[in-house]
Amino acid sequence: MAGIFAGLRVIDAASYVAGPSAATILGDFGAEVIKLEPPGGDAYRALAGAPGQPRGDTDYPWVLDNRGKRGLVLDLKRPEGQAVLHRLIATTDVFVTNAVPRLRAGLGIAPEVLAALNPRLIYAALTAYGETGPEADKTGFDATAYWARSGLMDLVRAHAGAAPGRSVAGLGDHPTGLALYGAIVTALYRRERTGQGGLVHVSLLEAGLWANGFMVQAALDGARFIPRPPREQAPNALGNLYQAGCGRWFLLALLNEARQWPALLQVLGQPAWGEDPRFASQVLRRENAAALIPLLDAAFAARSLAEWRPLLDAAGLTFDAVATTQEAAEAAQPRATGAIRETTTGGRTVDSPLHIAGETKVPPGPPPALGAESEAILAEHGYTPAEIRALRAMGALGG
Repeated sequence: MAGIFAGLRVIDAASYVAGPSAATILGDFGAEVIKLEPPGGDAYRALAGAPGQPRGDTDYPWVLDNRGKRGLVLDLKRPEGQAVLHRLIATTDVFVTNAVPRLRAGLGIAPEVLAALNPRLIYAALTAYGETGPEADKTGFDATAYWARSGLMDLVRAHAGAAPGRSVAGLGDHPTGLALYGAIVTALYRRERTGQGGLVHVSLLEAGLWANGFMVQAALDGARFIPRPPREQAPNALGNLYQAGCGRWFLLALLNEARQWPALLQVLGQPAWGEDPRFASQVLRRENAAALIPLLDAAFAARSLAEWRPLLDAAGLTFDAVATTQEAAEAAQPRATGAIRETTTGGRTVDSPLHIAGETKVPPGPPPALGAESEAILAEHGYTPAEIRALRAMGALGG
C-alpha cells in the first residue's frame, strides 16, 4: 500500500512525543520515516516504566508514536555521525527535531547548514517556548509549557479553590504534533509551487495558547473573569455534571434551550418545572441555577446511566458519559470510525485523527528496535560494508 506520501522521506530526529508524532502521521499516509536516535536511544522508550504510568507487557507509548518507522542510531556529537546525517539529508524531504536552537549547531543540524545541503528540505522544529524570545532555549514538556504555562492548568480545576488539574502524558504533545504536521504539509504545498523548502516551527506554548484561545482572547480584550464555582453552584444548570443512580457521572450540554428544555422535562417526567416561574426563561433558569441543580440531581439519581442514555439520545439531548480510559479504548464508535486500528502484529493502536476520502492509510507496523536498520539505511545511501564497520568502530554508528 503506497499512500499519498509514498516516496517522501522523513528523518525523525526528535525525542519524546510531539515532534515524533508529526512524523508518525506522515508515515500513516505512506512516507518513509527514519527514526534517528542517539546511542542511548530516545528517552521516550523508558516512559512506560515511569512512576504512576499504566503497567503493561508492551512499550505502549513507543508503539503509538513510532509505529512503522525504521531505526537508525547516530552519534551527532561526533563529526563522523554528522557527516552520515548530512549525506542522508541530500535525499530527505522532511527533517524533524526538538533540539533547542542553541544546541543545533553543535549537532550539525542548524537549519542553515541543512538547507545548504538540500534547499528543498522542510526543516520542522518543535520547541517548548518558540524559536525566538528570551525563553527560546528553555526546555519544557507539554505538562509545563502547554498545560501549565498556557493558563489551561489554572482554569481546569473542579472549582476556584481546588488545586490545579494535573495533565496526563501526551495531553498537549499530540495536539502540538498535529500542528507541526499541518506546518509541514503547508510547507510541502509551498515547495510544490516554488521548489523551495524552508524552516517551519511550532512550540508547545503556542499550541497551548491556541487550545486555550477562547479564554486567552478574553484576557486580551480585557474581559472580567469569573472564578469557577463548585459544581453545585454552576452558573448554568443545563451545562453541568450530573450523577446517575448507578454512580456514573455524565455531562449535560444543552445549548439550544428553546427546544431542549421542554424535551428534557418530558424525559424527566417533570412537566411542572415548565410552569415554575423561576425557570420560565433561559435568563431565569440561569439566575436560579442553584435551585435547579438539586432538582436535576434528584431526578437523574432515579435511574442508571444505562437507562438514561437511550432516553436522552432519543430526545436529541446533548450529553455524554465521563468515560474511563478503558471504556474509551473499547467503545464501538472509535472502532467504527477507524480511530482504533489493528496493527500488522495483531495488536491495536490509536490512529491519527485525519481522514482523506479516497486515501487508505498504511497499516500500522511495529516501532523500530534501537537502530535496527542502521546498516541497511547506510547501504542504501552508498556506504560500503567496510565504511559501515569503520563508523561502528569509531562509535559514530550504533544499533
